Amino acid sequence: MPPTGTEPQALMEALELDSSGPRVVAIGGGHGLAQGLQAIRGYAGRIDAVVTVADDGGSSGRLAPALDIPPPGDIRKCLLALAPKESVWKQLFEHRFEVSDVSGHSLGNLIIAALADIEGDFEAALRASERLLGTVGSVIPAAPEHLRLHAVIDGSPVTGQLRIARARGTITEIGVLPETARASEDARSAIAAADQIVLGPGSLYTSVIAALVVPGIVAAINDSIAPLVFVSNLITQDGETLGMDAADHVDALLHLTGVRPPAAIVANDAPVTIDPPLNPITADSDVLATYGVDVVASDLVDRQASWPQHEPERLGALLGSLLKRHP
Repeated sequence: MPPTGTEPQALMEALELDSSGPRVVAIGGGHGLAQGLQAIRGYAGRIDAVVTVADDGGSSGRLAPALDIPPPGDIRKCLLALAPKESVWKQLFEHRFEVSDVSGHSLGNLIIAALADIEGDFEAALRASERLLGTVGSVIPAAPEHLRLHAVIDGSPVTGQLRIARARGTITEIGVLPETARASEDARSAIAAADQIVLGPGSLYTSVIAALVVPGIVAAINDSIAPLVFVSNLITQDGETLGMDAADHVDALLHLTGVRPPAAIVANDAPVTIDPPLNPITADSDVLATYGVDVVASDLVDRQASWPQHEPERLGALLGSLLKRHP
């Protein structure tokens, strides 16, 4: 069922990718992954988003345990990032209730939950959502079930994505519960078929690493011959990455997940204004070279945004150019 309120020619342009383009898999979650997907739309021939299923806050935190489904919030954001800019269905998926028993719930989350009930399968619900939104790619849960993020911070165990995100301290271990969790077959298959794998941007521990520590995800990445790219955030995040530079981010990725070193890290080299204790993330090419990582830097700041974030067209152009440098 196509979205309404869109002219036919504009709709076709919005729904089509360049079939000669590369197959790109983006891994992470939250607002950061959604920004990355908008950038990837500019050069990919196929897009698959592998999304963390450990979110336990807000609407997702209420729906996932109550209905025994993966949390739909980050997944919904990625669906919207891959959808045409204007449609009635997109407006519905974006709508959030402010009052009554459904206050705080996104209608999109409720639609996904309802489709899971109707279809009898969460991933079938996502395929139905993609048809409704007319997405230009697929959104794949990192695991077929709702997982809990578990970490050791300053020597103490902390469980829950929100609690980990708000903690200030050194994370020395991170994983998911239950211990029997395994990556979805669709996620592993998408990674195996990728021409490029993109990590981030997004919260380092509770989005990017949260997806990577699902057993089977890193093994699929390390078995793949596709170049791995890490998109550095523009600024640090309170509670997760205060005081960390790009090399610290890469070090955490490698040591906490076992993922192979990325071929390149995409970094911003334009000024970013932010109040302490947050600070812009810098990328020292000499230090990162010791990890075997190539630094590719450019002005990536979206100056129209109210908060520091990547400008999708410039980020997409840079990611696309890396396929020539790291085929």
